[in-house]
Amino acid sequence: MIEIHNVTKVYQMGETEVRALDGVDLHIAQGEMTAIMGPSGSGKSTLLAILGCLDVPTSGVYRLAGENVEAMTDDQLADIRGRKIGFVFQQFNLLQRTTALDNVQMPLSYTAVGGRERRQKAEEALAKVGLQDRMHHRPNELSGGQQQRVAIARALVNDPAILLADEPTGALDSKTGTEIIRLFQQLHREYGQTVIYVTHDPFIARHTERVVRLADGRVISDERLAEPLQAGAPRPSELALAQQ
Repeated sequence: MIEIHNVTKVYQMGETEVRALDGVDLHIAQGEMTAIMGPSGSGKSTLLAILGCLDVPTSGVYRLAGENVEAMTDDQLADIRGRKIGFVFQQFNLLQRTTALDNVQMPLSYTAVGGRERRQKAEEALAKVGLQDRMHHRPNELSGGQQQRVAIARALVNDPAILLADEPTGALDSKTGTEIIRLFQQLHREYGQTVIYVTHDPFIARHTERVVRLADGRVISDERLAEPLQAGAPRPSELALAQQ
């Protein structure tokens, strides 16, 4: 699904050259559930932007489902995002004056899908996340966990091959965060999308099948987990997490 070869991303800050990514190689197979971890400044946000076709590398090769991305125009990047990628962010980014149903329909308004089909697909996406009885509620009438479920339904509505989640539990309390992790695991089992988390939390990362760690713009480890944690597993001490 994802092939990255020797990808770099260089920013010019005045006279200083900043190498946010410095020769990254990464392959992610279709249907894998992967976490990308790293401290602030490690390059994980830059990598997420490139994986999500929000940016292109300075050099190197990125193939997404066989399509070469690194030389695409802005219009081509927008097209591949709309066809293949769903985004879930830490802040839910919902329109406050519109209902859950309207928020979920929004990505379809940029496609050729007609009004009746848009509504049907949005209703189906909300049902997938367990919010079929909240579709006419506005965000201020929903809990934080319900708002994140709406955001996940919005990400699912185009049937993307890839879900990219940037700190999806970061704005939630631990109980609600566990519910969101459980939902991601359920969706992954039932629908088989490639799921990529970006997180700083090793406990969240261990609910995936694979943990890729970045430092200074490079991949420093790539671990496949024999047995991912299931949502609801007790959280170990911070010291134990640091030693994993």
